Amino acid sequence: MAQLKANKMPLLEIFISMFLDELDKLIKRGIKSDYIQKEENLKFLKGKLKLKEQIKKNFIHKERFFVEYDEFMSDRIENRIIKTTLKYLYKKSNLNKNQKRIREFLFVFDEIKKCKNIKIAFDNIKLNRQMKDYENIILWAKIFLFGNSFTPYKGNSVAFALLFDMNQLFESYVYHYLKNKMKIKNIKAQDKTHHLAYLNGEDKKFQLKPDIVLDNGKVILDTKWKILSEEKIHNGINQADMYQLYAYGTKYQNCETLFLIYPKDNDIESSYYEFFKNKSLNLKICFFDLYGDNNKLEKEILF
Repeated sequence: MAQLKANKMPLLEIFISMFLDELDKLIKRGIKSDYIQKEENLKFLKGKLKLKEQIKKNFIHKERFFVEYDEFMSDRIENRIIKTTLKYLYKKSNLNKNQKRIREFLFVFDEIKKCKNIKIAFDNIKLNRQMKDYENIILWAKIFLFGNSFTPYKGNSVAFALLFDMNQLFESYVYHYLKNKMKIKNIKAQDKTHHLAYLNGEDKKFQLKPDIVLDNGKVILDTKWKILSEEKIHNGINQADMYQLYAYGTKYQNCETLFLIYPKDNDIESSYYEFFKNKSLNLKICFFDLYGDNNKLEKEILF
């Protein structure tokens, strides 16, 4: 799914929003109704009279009729599951926007009952060709009502996926670590101060966006979500990355040190390159430990 707005909210609220968006589409297409078999003790004859129950229930009340009839209504099992899910999510959600939308949808499903037994309800679902519009919403309902979560390994369950670009996630994690854990104040992410070239000496072209900039460009860090082994520490480094870092170092006039940071896989030692411009420009290949401490990395960056 695409076209999601970027909001700061807990992951559960994001999933609830996606469920409500899917439900909104279903309601606009129209919720399905069906002939539901009902048994009632009425004051008038309707459908088929059930003699056994009539004798048992209405021996004294001769004015009543115990009948069985079919009624075309929306109180079918699939809609009951949706209403049960809405009631469940209303208690779970803490986001005003989601709660408001759930109340609006509950009004649409006002005449529909809740499920008494969730497992039996899902066993009785009939998702035929006419009910194809319900497939996604029932899948969401199953995730919520059964409290399912998913592993990153292949299995038999069909699920929605919320995917993250690991390069961006790693970059963001390192940035927040430096800012919050190491208490670095003069720090910027995706700095857009410089361009690589100027067209006809005027128009700026090829904007440079270093991942992390410290002290107005004195130190520049570029993160790469890629595992480097000790044998491939030099051969595994992308040549284009080296050109890119050199461009950063030359455009930021006060730049002294560049860092190329990879996730740490084992006990690999940092290595050093040296560029030359008007003065020495050092490039350090460092490794960020996602599971342990980064004291050594902190010392290299700060000192």
